[in-house]
Amino acid sequence: MNGLALHERPSASASWRIALPHSTAAVPVARALVRTALAELEHGADCDTAELLTAELVANAVEHTSGAAPIHLVVELLPNGCQVEVHDPDPSPPGDLAHAADVVPDPWQEHGRGLLLIRALSSSCGHRPTGSGKAVWFRLPVVPPQRCRPPL
Repeated sequence: MNGLALHERPSASASWRIALPHSTAAVPVARALVRTALAELEHGADCDTAELLTAELVANAVEHTSGAAPIHLVVELLPNGCQVEVHDPDPSPPGDLAHAADVVPDPWQEHGRGLLLIRALSSSCGHRPTGSGKAVWFRLPVVPPQRCRPPL
């Protein structure tokens, strides 16, 4: 893991980067890292929303990319909130993240609402190409103090 150790208090900004396995086992690990990082802030972003959106990004990266290359999670704590990025090896854009889809997801289907949640609950979101694929990201603003659940 790059950046501060999780037991150190972040300054005005701090970031963590961790390689996750290309499997569904990455989802709870990513959620725990985001929860731990946001617990370090006195006035952070909404922990529950950050965990949910992070789980959606990681699950999408696992489901929609092939190969065994790791997925990278980057959590950046900023004075005005946080940004979470998930890097994967596939350069293809993640559906229509920037605009509402023309088709409403079927409420009876298990899949199809992840990008909708990210658009609806984040202050901004998007994707960008990287040297090894793409990064999909979202930002959450600072909210009044809350008590985050402690790491499991």
